Amino acid sequence: MAFRLTEDQEALVQGLRSFCQGRVPLERLSALEGKSAVDRALWSELAEMGVFHLRLSASQGGVGLGHAEGVLVFAELGRRLVPGPLAWSHLAAGRIEGAAGGQAVVGGIDLLGSAGDPVLVEHLEHLDALLVLREEGVFRVDPAAMDAEPVSTPLDPLTPLHHAPRVPRGERLAGPEDARRLRRVATALVAGQLLGIAESTLELAVAYAKGREQFGRPIGSFQALKHIMADMFVRQEAARAAAYAAGATLDAPEVGDASRAVASAKLVAADAALKNARACIQIHGGMGYTWEIPAHYFLKRAWVLETSFGSADEHAERVARSLDPGSDAG
Repeated sequence: MAFRLTEDQEALVQGLRSFCQGRVPLERLSALEGKSAVDRALWSELAEMGVFHLRLSASQGGVGLGHAEGVLVFAELGRRLVPGPLAWSHLAAGRIEGAAGGQAVVGGIDLLGSAGDPVLVEHLEHLDALLVLREEGVFRVDPAAMDAEPVSTPLDPLTPLHHAPRVPRGERLAGPEDARRLRRVATALVAGQLLGIAESTLELAVAYAKGREQFGRPIGSFQALKHIMADMFVRQEAARAAAYAAGATLDAPEVGDASRAVASAKLVAADAALKNARACIQIHGGMGYTWEIPAHYFLKRAWVLETSFGSADEHAERVARSLDPGSDAG
């Protein structure tokens, strides 16, 4: 299986990277706090870039690309911490009217493998529809039917939360197999976002280490910091290989166990994002702990994404079961 990007994939990455750098610069993150985390104009532009209908066929009005391209796109979204229920709206394309074109913002609740109510709902005030994944299938819930209270201080200031004691049943859209398939796809996309965080935090750390001087020379020349950044690079590349493998295996399941590939990607990418974000803060020194330095946004988003579509323990157990021929990998 070749992971080298094609010319078309390179163009896709560069186009979205340029767009995100222009529309969601790191300097703008602090300005977004306390405001609507979902910018409807930006949402429409993301739809025009193909973010939500990327994998829909041309007959459905989509681009007709694969899961591999989806991972590449979501890595770019992760690099710039683009806010909003991106993975859920991507899943909803073709299922909920307006999701593919960006007219509808769709969030979701993952109850597969969950103990059930109560739940935390992201971006509830900005949603036009909710997808709920249950053991019985995929359901659509009206956000207005949710009896939920806002969380005053969410972990990620760009991911507002509501606490709901219960989730209405809603309208059944698809069966159990579709629910499990959508969760696998979403997990791979989130692994892509985590890869983007691992990449961006390494870039921030290296740029600071080159520009900051102590004792008359850049701090990046100090061996201790070189070791930290080398470790960050290794984690980034491991996350890249795992995330790309997840997307490629979803596109060609005959080459391997797609469930294991996706679980592995989530584990490796989450570890890389969390550790690289912490290392980025450390390299910035005392300034790294201040609100003005954007490194903390990456760590907080990594914490949020690490728990999305299954915890590390859940995915580690899935990988372990898949390696045991006598067990059911699920």
